[in-house]
Amino acid sequence: MDYQVSAGGVLSGRLRVAGDKSISHRSVMLGSLAEGVTHVTGLLEGEDVLSTLAAFRAMGVLAKGPEQGRLTIQGVGLHGLRPPAQPLDMGNSGTAMRLMAGILAGQAFDAVLTGDASLSKRPMKRVSEPLSQMGARIDTNEGGRPPLRIHGRHKLRGIDYKMPVASAQVKSALLLAGLYADGDTVVTEPAPTRDHTERMLRGFGYDVQVEGARVRVRGGGKLTACDIDVPADISSATFFLVGAAISQGSELVLEHVGINPTRIGVINILKLMGADLSIENISKQCAPMHRCSV
Repeated sequence: MDYQVSAGGVLSGRLRVAGDKSISHRSVMLGSLAEGVTHVTGLLEGEDVLSTLAAFRAMGVLAKGPEQGRLTIQGVGLHGLRPPAQPLDMGNSGTAMRLMAGILAGQAFDAVLTGDASLSKRPMKRVSEPLSQMGARIDTNEGGRPPLRIHGRHKLRGIDYKMPVASAQVKSALLLAGLYADGDTVVTEPAPTRDHTERMLRGFGYDVQVEGARVRVRGGGKLTACDIDVPADISSATFFLVGAAISQGSELVLEHVGINPTRIGVINILKLMGADLSIENISKQCAPMHRCSV
């Protein structure tokens, strides 16, 4: 098959790309564990996020939607989840499996996390081993691969964990487990990773302390429901940013794009290459949101 690409044309107008997947996952998780009703707009309705939502519904969480990115979650509190009748299928989502492992490690019931053929080949030791140090009991297949069989009713204790490899997913799993642990859970990163979990925990009223590369939470608190407007995913926006930057005469406004400080590499690179790019109307909710124009 041959393709022929010809230069020409401009990109102009206004566009809002799909919602951020990482923030959509966390919106479902934290909204389910909060006390009160959480209203989510801009939710990404992809299979990964829907797998997370289905898992919480299987544990007794009532949720209306999603419909055109809107989801209403009746939170059950940190200790209100019910034992699932069947294994929780995370589909192809490594984010969902790793973060859910942290949450389920602190429950009073057993649960099994499964996934599709691809996810079942991915190693989970980077999560299961530090969770075991916190007192969790997690059984895996050979090589630390899924399914994860998480045994409840094991009291968790806070640990001071220095991550050997930077990973926002592992960090988030430990912080979520730390909500259920006795004492402080401290995670030290070897390099900065996205801090969606820390920001969103604060948005739900949970105290999170950040001291340089160290993040600290103390168990025993509670999450309070809040409204979340999920920003557009900068990864999806990147194609349009680059397209407008290389097309002479283009003027494109990408609305409500999330610019977590750890995810603005494309913006910095385009500016270094001379792109006429500006950021307008910066605002914050549970996570940073803004409108980005090229």
